[in-house]
Amino acid sequence: MSRTLVVVGLVIVAVGVLWPLLDRLGLGRLPGDILIRRSSFTFYAPITTGLLISVSLSLLLWLLNR
Repeated sequence: MSRTLVVVGLVIVAVGVLWPLLDRLGLGRLPGDILIRRSSFTFYAPITTGLLISVSLSLLLWLLNR
């Protein structure tokens, strides 16, 4: 269990460090991501980006588990 938590933590740190590179790939601005800007607030719901990341991670973990 502790090894899994360490790996998950390292993955989160890696994504945080690589975020500028991921931003250049267009993640976060896909069709289906909701962005509402008003004068006093901004609401952002990355639905398509979240689904894409979820499917990618599920496929990767499925392949590693085989």
